[in-house]
Formats: sequence, structure tokens, C-alpha cells
Amino acid sequence: MTFLILGVALLVILVGAEAFTNALEHLGGRLKISEGVTGSIFAAVGTAMPETMVPIVAILSDAGTAQVREEVGVGAILGAPLMLSTLALVLMALFAAPKRGWRDTLRPEHSGLKRDLSWFLFAFGLSAAAIFVPHGLTGLRHAIALALVATYFLYVLLTVRASARLVRAGHATEADHALYLLRPFGRGARHPAMAFILLQLGLGFALIFFGAHAFVDGVEDLSALLGMSALVLSLLIIPVATELPEKVNSVLWIRRRRDTLAFGNITGAMVFQGSLLPAIGITLTPWEPRAEVLWVIALTLLASAYLYVLARRGTLRPYHLLFNGACYLAYVAIIAV
Repeated sequence: MTFLILGVALLVILVGAEAFTNALEHLGGRLKISEGVTGSIFAAVGTAMPETMVPIVAILSDAGTAQVREEVGVGAILGAPLMLSTLALVLMALFAAPKRGWRDTLRPEHSGLKRDLSWFLFAFGLSAAAIFVPHGLTGLRHAIALALVATYFLYVLLTVRASARLVRAGHATEADHALYLLRPFGRGARHPAMAFILLQLGLGFALIFFGAHAFVDGVEDLSALLGMSALVLSLLIIPVATELPEKVNSVLWIRRRRDTLAFGNITGAMVFQGSLLPAIGITLTPWEPRAEVLWVIALTLLASAYLYVLARRGTLRPYHLLFNGACYLAYVAIIAV
């Protein structure tokens, strides 16, 4: 029964995420913004929505015990940046290599890639520092949380400001699929009215919310069944189950040589997951230096800094991303010991 609940909850989450992402692509087209903005902000936020809702629902709802809710919340918050900076990138390389070769040059828009990674390293580093701030210093912890929120909105502002130049250079956004809500009716599905786009956004969000609530209950039951802490399960299972399927977009884009969208979908989600969600964790959970947490932070920063160095060098090939995969395997091995 536990696995059935998890499976149904995951299916609901993914259906909601697919509807949400599809609507965001059409919104990007209607607003005439660049691929970089759509990848780093619109697609990134849309595909990160399931992983975002799980910790929010876990922390704020009455599902499970308080300890389980806190552990699921912290695990989901920190597990997502780890998965994105390691597993998602190496899978993208593994699927790109057979079609493009291991030594083929990947050509994301480098200024956007460096911008995403530099903002992520700053925000996630600040989140990591907050772990060592004593709980008695409530004001300082809240100040760090506010700084993280401000960081993300400043990042969005600078990214949007760069959009006009990229659109003029031929990087405008085009939705890959018709709006799902109107597809059965044919007419208007490719160029839907804003009202239908917003309606599908709302429906997708609702599905994600209710699926995440059921997922928290399922994780609590699975934790008791396997004799593992909810924190470990959340670090390993939730990011892979709720967010990795949506990063299939990056696999498809990289195989079609749309490298800017492929990388932006991942690195933009990293900025979102590394700033706004830790702000919630800092204010509403224990957010303390447990061994599992410290390993997650160290390997995430290592993998991200490595990719940033490659981006600054200007040469990026599929085989370079094998190191990021090694970081993920290292964490799984550490947790399994």
C-alpha cells in the first residue's frame, strides 16, 4: 500500500509539473522573452515546482510527525541542488554522447551559464554558512534568509534585463508543444489566449500541491518500513523521483543541440533551489550541521564550482560532466556505509 501511495502521488505530481511547464513555455512565448530567460527562469521554476512543493507542504502541513516533516523538508531542500549539479548533468552527457560524441563541444550561452553558476555558488554558500549559526541568534538567521530571497529576485532582474539583447540575436522562445488544455479542441492551442495559459498554470499547481501532500505521508510510511531516517530517504529519493523526470527536457534539448535551453533548465533550477528554499529551511526547520547534510553541501559546492571553472574556460564537452556523476556516486556510497 505504501508503494501504491507513493506511485500515485508521484504520478499526480508529474502530470501537474508537465502541465505547469507547458503553460510556462507558452507564457514565455507570449511575453517575447529569450531562450535564456525561459530556460533559466520559466522552465527551471516550472520543472523545479514538484521538488519545491514537497518541502513546503512537508514543513507547513500536518502530514506525519513534526520530526518527519522537518527531515523531509531539509532533505528535499538540500537534495535537489545535489541532484541537479551531479546526476542531472551526467545523464545529460550520457544521452548527448552517443549522438554528438564525447568530445563534441557543448555550446550553451556562456554569459548566462556563468551568471547562473556564480549566483548559485553565492546563494548556496550563504545557505551552508547559516547551518553553523546558533539557533539563539534568530535575528541573524532571519537576516540570512531575507538575503537569500533578495539574491534570487536580483538574479531574476539581471537575467530578464539580458533578455532583450538575446532576443535580438535570434534566441526568442518558442513552445515545443501546443497548450495541453486546448489540444483536444485544435484551434488556438498553438497560440492560446493568456487566460487559458494562466488557467493551465493554476491546474498544474493544484495537482502538484495535492500530490506532494500525499508523497510526504508515503515517505513517512516507507521510512518506518525500511528502517531508514526520513532525512536520508528525502535526500536520495525525493529529488530523483520528483525532479529528475522533468529534466528529460534537458536531455532532449542537448541532443537537438539547443544547449542554452538544456543547461539553463538545470542551472536556473539550481539558483531557484539554492536560494528561496534554503530561506524557508533556515527559518522553519532546525537547519543544523548533521553529517549527511554536510556531505550534501560539500559535494554540491564541489560539483558546481567545477562546472563554473569549465564555463569560464569556455570549452565544455560531454566527458567533462563525468566528474559531476562521480560526485553523486560518492555521496550514495557515503550514505550507504
